[in-house]
Amino acid sequence: MSTPHWALGYCTNVHAGTDMDSIRTNLETYAVSVRQDLRKERLAVGLWLPAKAAEELCEEGAAEAFSLWLQERNLQPYTINGFPYDNFHQEIVKHQVYEPAWWTDERRDYTIRLADILARLLPDGRGGSISTLPIGWPSPTADATAIARAGENFRTVASHLRELEDRSGQRIVVAIEPEPGCILDSAKDVTQFFDSQLSEAWHRRYLTVCHDVCHSAVMFEDQADALAAYSAAGVTIGKVQVSNAIEVDWSIMSKGRRAEAFAQLAEFAEDRYLHQTGCRSDDGRFRLIEDLPELIQQESTDLNDDAWRIHFHVPIFLEKFGNLGTTRDQIEYCLQCLQRSDAPEFLGDLEVETYAWTVLPESMRRHGLAKDIASELSWLNQVLTRQGLPSLLGE
Repeated sequence: MSTPHWALGYCTNVHAGTDMDSIRTNLETYAVSVRQDLRKERLAVGLWLPAKAAEELCEEGAAEAFSLWLQERNLQPYTINGFPYDNFHQEIVKHQVYEPAWWTDERRDYTIRLADILARLLPDGRGGSISTLPIGWPSPTADATAIARAGENFRTVASHLRELEDRSGQRIVVAIEPEPGCILDSAKDVTQFFDSQLSEAWHRRYLTVCHDVCHSAVMFEDQADALAAYSAAGVTIGKVQVSNAIEVDWSIMSKGRRAEAFAQLAEFAEDRYLHQTGCRSDDGRFRLIEDLPELIQQESTDLNDDAWRIHFHVPIFLEKFGNLGTTRDQIEYCLQCLQRSDAPEFLGDLEVETYAWTVLPESMRRHGLAKDIASELSWLNQVLTRQGLPSLLGE
């Protein structure tokens, strides 16, 4: 598989703000500082444009003006995180991040707006990606009719993207991002949805997968197996979100250490985001708990689990801290698998997505947000160069 066109940046959904004034302020304050800390002339940025900002950029000339503003600061958009539709930094987000679902017109139209905006921000001849939620969160309304409606909306978006490529020459893809607990939370779910709703070759040119390493790890998927499933189904990887989950290896802990680990985990049972937890029992069975606080309250140190993996995006360079570990090894493994000859087609967009910096315990924030993000990008670039790739942090 050819890899020269891989791109590396960070996802700006870590910064609060739903309108263009706040987004510009965040990029000026943080993204420019990240670029300067890395001592790079230009920095790729994964944009997050919630609905309000997207509407502003659809006004005549607004996207072109924003493109010029970005160029003046040597920031280059290459992908958009189209998963959170509204305020991703309100006091409580939890299940609201999965709204509106893909069976609604709001989600379809928002995604089309993002595609039109991205086409105006990309350099000539370059494609791009937009990650999006895996249909929605299970609910009584998420019946077969709703799933079929979601499929119809995805096909409408694919048609729009085909027309966009015909006009501009730019291939922009929407990348469906499986997440634990969602309607599509595994590679198997995703490929079944593609087979039932997105079966045509032209659908799959524009509708792809966003493989989030943390999400896959929480589901205890083997990274190679997940990628092999996409390859076998003829599904392209439009984007890889490089993210790191908390891992607790109970099997190696004494009862005393388990008590210490429980106390440490309680620091991460915070109220803003949903922290789904994958649990593997000592006999290999898997169960998914909807949110970490629920698990902390119901469990004791006398558990029969070998390991837990928690959907809490911790810094990607972090391997262990206190009694807790991380799934950092899954990141390196995933990147190796993407370079295999039998890997699925990968369009090359790598995006570091540690959106939880602001809710991490204070002790884990090392040098300030910009420097910490720069450390993540630098670490990942070093991993890639060790694996034989050219540096992706352009000069």
